[in-house]
Amino acid sequence: MAEASSRSRRGGRAARRAMREDSANAPVAMGSIKRNIPYTELCSAEGLDIIEANAQTILREIGIDFKGDLEALDLWRNAGADVEGERVRFPDGLVRSLLATAPATYVQHARNPARNVTFGGGNVIFAPVYGPPFVHDLDHGRRYGTIADFENLVRLAYVAPHLHHSGGTVCEPVDIPVNKRHLDMVYAHMRLSDKPFMGSVTAPDRAADTVAMCEILFGADFVAENTVCTSLINVNSPMTFDEVMLGALKTYARAGQAVIITPFIMSGAMAPVSAAGTLAQALAEAMAGMAFTQLVRPGAPVVFGLFSSALSMQSGAPTFGTPEPNLVLSAAAQLARRLKLPFRSGGSLCGSKLPDAQAAYESANSLMPAVLSGVNFLLHGAGWLEGGLSSSFEKFVMDCDQLGMSATLLKGYDLSEEGQAMDAIREIGPGGHYLGSAHTQAHFEEAFYRSTLADNNSFEQWESDGSKDMAIRANAKWKQWLNDYVQPPLDASIDEALQAFIAKRKEGMEDRWS
Repeated sequence: MAEASSRSRRGGRAARRAMREDSANAPVAMGSIKRNIPYTELCSAEGLDIIEANAQTILREIGIDFKGDLEALDLWRNAGADVEGERVRFPDGLVRSLLATAPATYVQHARNPARNVTFGGGNVIFAPVYGPPFVHDLDHGRRYGTIADFENLVRLAYVAPHLHHSGGTVCEPVDIPVNKRHLDMVYAHMRLSDKPFMGSVTAPDRAADTVAMCEILFGADFVAENTVCTSLINVNSPMTFDEVMLGALKTYARAGQAVIITPFIMSGAMAPVSAAGTLAQALAEAMAGMAFTQLVRPGAPVVFGLFSSALSMQSGAPTFGTPEPNLVLSAAAQLARRLKLPFRSGGSLCGSKLPDAQAAYESANSLMPAVLSGVNFLLHGAGWLEGGLSSSFEKFVMDCDQLGMSATLLKGYDLSEEGQAMDAIREIGPGGHYLGSAHTQAHFEEAFYRSTLADNNSFEQWESDGSKDMAIRANAKWKQWLNDYVQPPLDASIDEALQAFIAKRKEGMEDRWS
């Protein structure tokens, strides 16, 4: 292991430079989308003012609990907050003044520079599902996820042309001990993909392992000066940050790596049933967490996150694709723009147990409002099933098809001379048709988005092809993607150093399964 580390130190910098240069010309490389359509804004300026004032009241009068972290309480106390036990209350203006150092945009670097993504501004990044303990496909049904499933989902995210990000916990690999699996998960993102990725947040030392592995992959000097990892910090709503999340947050912020501060809210359970009440609480929680990153390291990149769902008052289960969370989402995006910070929210969300009509409707009703409202980082963009309990292989490719349509919509209007098509209109004149026109012939291949899954043939043709529904076609598609997958190159000395680091870290750990 020492020998591998020595080789990495001697040849690592040149190897990393060569890796970047070689991969920069990769034909499948892509970065984030630049938005060219206006935002859909559902909340009035007066409404936003009310929500902001109520959030400040929450911060000043009620406060936020910072559990089990004496350092966090000391940082707040020294910054001028009122600390009583683990409860922190914030005088007017303190949180906003701290947020002044948070960058409005930042670049997350991928090991393939052509895949770098920009968070914030008018940029849009699509990322896959995050967090499910189960996986689902039509062949084997619902089952606990394994590292093999995890690796296949990373491969699919790499192949997917409309996913800009490899994501993080695309499923939970329960066949590896809890305290060790983060090493294999981060390594899978690094080895099987060259897209940007997320790190582990389930313990501070696991976040530190992620940073250390990033230093091996990119070089310590590069990591010290650049963001190479963006990771998810969930608020334990209502109004609580726990010790685990705070520890991971501090680890990443001190290393200059980005975190997404996300109130995780089911209205009616973790927040009021009203949209305005949910928004005020979520804004207070997010602002407190984002400001804390600036106490840890001024200028550390941070993202305003929101995960909002409604609650079934009959069963207590979360519901998706309903109107109320979309009202919350739209206003939250507006509030993020007021704060001049990147915004993250949901994706293709549904409560269905199968990739069926319910899944399609609910996902469409979650995805499109997010795209139109101005989400910068769209997590859970592909594969989410069963309220986030399952990662579905069929739905993964079905959702990617919808992401492609969303990407086309975000491009907006072509108002160039060619896009105006006046020559074609003059050429055809009244009573003609455009199928044979020079303009149509020049653009027919790329004029319209072509779904990779939808069947638009005649009934007779569809029947002769086997009468396959969307889920069956998607089953064949994800298998084709895995068959076509080609692993991106990674310098052997860097790969050896990563494996040596993982082996050494695992040596000192006893297996823990809970």
